[in-house]
Amino acid sequence: MNKFTPEEIEERKKTIFDAMGKRGQKQILKKGYEDWDPFAEPKDPIDIRKDKTKRTSQSLIREFLSHIDHDEYSNTFAQGAFEMCLGIINNEEKIKGMFEFARWYDALLKKEGHGSL
Repeated sequence: MNKFTPEEIEERKKTIFDAMGKRGQKQILKKGYEDWDPFAEPKDPIDIRKDKTKRTSQSLIREFLSHIDHDEYSNTFAQGAFEMCLGIINNEEKIKGMFEFARWYDALLKKEGHGSL
């Protein structure tokens, strides 16, 4: 989009927004129209997307589960950990909230002498 003026880019952005359905517009307005970039490059496919440590979701979950005795966790536990992993890599608000609550609750338990989860 470098060959367009800011005014042309804004005009094209508005045209794209106006052509969208009400549901799509609502999602964009919820996140903020000013921050929305319809010209951004698409994200990497999920299997090659990496976190800040340059690990894929598969390598992260494998590494995490290798530190836990296989007899100590269920498929549901592993599935929950993997969902958390994907949510963190994808920077999902819901997962960030869950993560921050878990950290806060763990600290509260320790502070009140109950040990950890």
